[in-house]
Amino acid sequence: MNDKKAVLAALEHKHTFPVPYQIDFTIPALKNMADFYGNEAFQEEILDNSLVLAFANQPWEKLEPGIYRDGFGSIWNKKIDRDIGVIENVVVTPENVTDFEFPDVENPGVYQNARDLASKQPDKMIMYIIGFSLYERAWILGGMETVLMAMAADPNFVHTLMDRITEYNLTQIKHACEAGVDAVWFGDDWGQQSGLIMGPKHWREFIKPRLKIMYDAVKAYDKKVFIHCCGKVDEILPDFIELGIDLFNPFQPEVTDVYQVKKQFGKEISFWGGISTQRLLPFGTPDEVKDEVKRLLDNVGKDGGYIAAPAHAIPGDAKPENVNAMIEVLNNQ
Repeated sequence: MNDKKAVLAALEHKHTFPVPYQIDFTIPALKNMADFYGNEAFQEEILDNSLVLAFANQPWEKLEPGIYRDGFGSIWNKKIDRDIGVIENVVVTPENVTDFEFPDVENPGVYQNARDLASKQPDKMIMYIIGFSLYERAWILGGMETVLMAMAADPNFVHTLMDRITEYNLTQIKHACEAGVDAVWFGDDWGQQSGLIMGPKHWREFIKPRLKIMYDAVKAYDKKVFIHCCGKVDEILPDFIELGIDLFNPFQPEVTDVYQVKKQFGKEISFWGGISTQRLLPFGTPDEVKDEVKRLLDNVGKDGGYIAAPAHAIPGDAKPENVNAMIEVLNNQ
């Protein structure tokens, strides 16, 4: 059984051996592990991830070292956080929300990466990534405080902005699915350590209806829907199931009892993550890492519905010996 078939079997809640897995790194962690192994090509030579990420070919403009402008006009300061960065401007307001120009995603060249991966790696599960897919894109464009306050004070602004983002994403979904990917991965952080940022009422008013439109568009192509949402969002897991989400990531053990959630919801939705990046990988020991990863494989991985993985891209403070211990267990199932 190749990786793609194994992932599909897991998503159908069938037992798989080995359990599919995925390990991604932040830039500092990637360097740390290359130094640890003495091998800059360790990802290709040591790892055997089950999934492959396909990104849109959208150029970013480098304004100065560490400062970039994306196709929306948003300026990202990556001098400290080299992976994501910090937004330094606002480009959408209530005054221009209806006529603000979005990047061109009709150009076939945007999907060349997806087409190439789908044709060259047919045995892998290819995911097209739509990062900052709705709420995050809204606050990146309009400012987080402004968008959150507008949910109560100016809902028409939020509805208009999110409608436009949804239409933009529907174009991406169409072209990406036609390029041959197997799943669309939506990134959108709605949670914090203690619950939903905007609360369930506003989530269901502003976000959920548009998720249904986008997810239904993916399903119309018979593709899988994967979502990434950091934070404690247990209270809307039934909504995820209602929306037809196939796979939920990052499945953070710091905010969720991953064993209980798998037991409660594991027949209706699959999970990706579960290995602690906030506690275990930075502060544990290699033996503790091995024990916990084996426990996750045996328990959460039982009867399918699980992609073993760190709860997020591995951070720079993770101990290389702990990361190595995790890789050893996953590689040697």
